[in-house]
Amino acid sequence: MWGSLAYVKRLVGDKLDSRSSLCRFIRYLKKTAGYYFYDPAEQKIFVSRNVVFLEKGFPSDSRRDEVLIEKSSEEPQHDSTTSFEPPAHTDGVPVLRRSTRESRVPERYGFLGLTSQLDNDPKTYREAMSDIDSDKWLEAMKSEMDSMGSNQVWTIVDPPKGVKLVGCKWVYKCKLGADREVTAFKARLVAKGYTQRPGVDFEETYSPVAMAKSIRILLAIAA
Repeated sequence: MWGSLAYVKRLVGDKLDSRSSLCRFIRYLKKTAGYYFYDPAEQKIFVSRNVVFLEKGFPSDSRRDEVLIEKSSEEPQHDSTTSFEPPAHTDGVPVLRRSTRESRVPERYGFLGLTSQLDNDPKTYREAMSDIDSDKWLEAMKSEMDSMGSNQVWTIVDPPKGVKLVGCKWVYKCKLGADREVTAFKARLVAKGYTQRPGVDFEETYSPVAMAKSIRILLAIAA
């Protein structure tokens, strides 16, 4: 669960140092095995998969002392003949005012602001062109188009009548180094395959798979 406590194994360090550090879980990796963690001691975000989660711990567990107040079973006794009068207004009583002290967010929530740095890549072409690094994104897109042209990814033809064309979009990603600094700008041109309708735009999709019998025959011939 997001924000859960976990012990993450240290990869380097002195022999007398602690073998793990207490960190908070942020999110999963999309393409590889591992997790994003925030280390409150060093105030940095890193990736690791050598981790032991604390299943019984809750992210907002503050371990506060509980105060038990016993409820009296007896009703307070008041003399029916005693009359209560409100206190008279006295001069010199200080007037309550709003505190001018600046409120600050507790340090234990400092990792929340750092999570926004993980997903700040442009989602659309317009966002990439309005980004402060728009020239870097243009260079990445040009490199992608040059690579597709040299590999002959497509052939320009006239579209047949009655056929729905599949659109495309750009996917942007910043490659980060070990110190969380941007080392490269990546841009990929992908097809919007999800716009096709089964039974209308295509009938069946399959990948050729070799039968085990055919593989054994080829191995026997090669032997």
